[in-house]
Amino acid sequence: QVRLVESGGGLVQAGGSLRLSCAPSGRIFNILAMGWYRQTPGKQRELVAQITHSGNTNYAESVKGRFTVSRDKDTVYLQMDRLKPEDAAIYLCNVFRFTPQGREDYWGQGTQVSISS
Repeated sequence: QVRLVESGGGLVQAGGSLRLSCAPSGRIFNILAMGWYRQTPGKQRELVAQITHSGNTNYAESVKGRFTVSRDKDTVYLQMDRLKPEDAAIYLCNVFRFTPQGREDYWGQGTQVSISS
């Protein structure tokens, strides 16, 4: 079973930057999009940023202009600048594709991003 391996979370001061990385442990064919979600206690999981196989990007309104998603082969990155306290969350990497059985999602284990004010 292919896993997504994340790195780059941690504690940073408000206004600072972090860069998250995510790569699959094996090959995933026919990826349609790679991206990042985040989750905080009591809230629904939120799509933060996504990049499609053709390079189109999609961002949550709250991170536009501060976060940048990019991809290099099968590794997806999330550059987070000008971090705010409300960006604190567990960030989860996501990769999905479609198979004859339907949509197939892969998830990372999550990496904690903490912001000190």
